[in-house]
Amino acid sequence: QVQLVESGGGLVQPGGSLRLSCAASGFPLHYYVIGWFRQAPGKEREGVSCISSSDGITYYIDSVKGRFTISRDNAKNTVYLQMNSLKPEDTAVYYCATDFRCSPYAEEYTYWGQGTQVTVSS
Repeated sequence: QVQLVESGGGLVQPGGSLRLSCAASGFPLHYYVIGWFRQAPGKEREGVSCISSSDGITYYIDSVKGRFTISRDNAKNTVYLQMNSLKPEDTAVYYCATDFRCSPYAEEYTYWGQGTQVTVSS
């Protein structure tokens, strides 16, 4: 059974950092991409970053470039999203999702985690 579990969210002050984890089980992670999405209240779910399966190519939306870093540890079946220089507008529920190719569109991902809340506030 495919399962994704996010962790690492929390409350942080502006300028702070968090590292989110997406632990995968039930499938060999190295064959699949992992995308990170976020959804703020009243807004559409937004693709934030993605890491490909075989070659580790990474993608980011412009608003997080230079601040967020996605990485994967296939031995641990885990993908990470290191978030630095956090801003209040980064506040959202963050989800990881998996499928065969990276895409910024949520509907193109088959499996999702339950989400972890990130709140950036002073």
